[in-house]
Amino acid sequence: MILAIDMGNTNIKIGVVDTIDNIIEERVTTDKNKSSLEYGQDIQAVLNFHHIPVDAIDGAILSSVVPSLTGVVETAVRKSIGVQPVIVNCNMKMDIKLNKFQYPKGIGPDLIVGMEAAHYYYKSPCISVNMGTATTITLVDGDGEYCGGAIMPGMKTSLDALIDNCAMLPEISLEDPGYVISQNTVHCIRGGIIYGNAGQVDGIIERIEAELGEKCNIVATGGMARFVVQYCKNADRIVRDDGLLMKGMLRLYELNKNEQGCGRINE
Repeated sequence: MILAIDMGNTNIKIGVVDTIDNIIEERVTTDKNKSSLEYGQDIQAVLNFHHIPVDAIDGAILSSVVPSLTGVVETAVRKSIGVQPVIVNCNMKMDIKLNKFQYPKGIGPDLIVGMEAAHYYYKSPCISVNMGTATTITLVDGDGEYCGGAIMPGMKTSLDALIDNCAMLPEISLEDPGYVISQNTVHCIRGGIIYGNAGQVDGIIERIEAELGEKCNIVATGGMARFVVQYCKNADRIVRDDGLLMKGMLRLYELNKNEQGCGRINE
């Protein structure tokens, strides 16, 4: 059983993963002002809430796209459970290859985790759609090469920007708009955001497959995927897997757990 932490710009997922079918996941808000002690308390709170003793955790892995907090949360893991975590990076052991990407050090750890999981569990060629603060649509080809992809503002990010910059627009909840042609402002915005994002996902998938010259397996994850995937033209081909990143971190941990410096500190 491992502790898996996925640190994003908006939320931090704190997971406890035993197998791909036994995943516990909670979220806390990313806060650059919090100390390692405070993040350690968040980790302890998740373990305590689910009645998981610290000594049941065999190891830990951390994926972070917030460089200023990586060391803080790494220290929090050491303080709270006495384990030095594996840190996701482009030089670690993985099933995918990064030879085709121009600047491997610039690949976000979340993309490495997501594409590792997509390749390992869903088989390549595979397109991974991760809908969070940003929407990333990335490809691993049939040879297991990470080929890159497209990044665009996430659905909630776009909606917040629209509301913040248009004084007369009301706050909008993400619900089924019902129609593309809507007769009131709230429904017009819902339709534009939800159907617009579905169209973006469809369009990028179709262009990736056209450039690659073959159809791909497609997997979607992230907090916004549940609002969008059902409205995609490709919905019947898209597998939604909310645990994709935790599965990817489990696989990367298994490949890298014996590297020097990882594991329980008092061993």
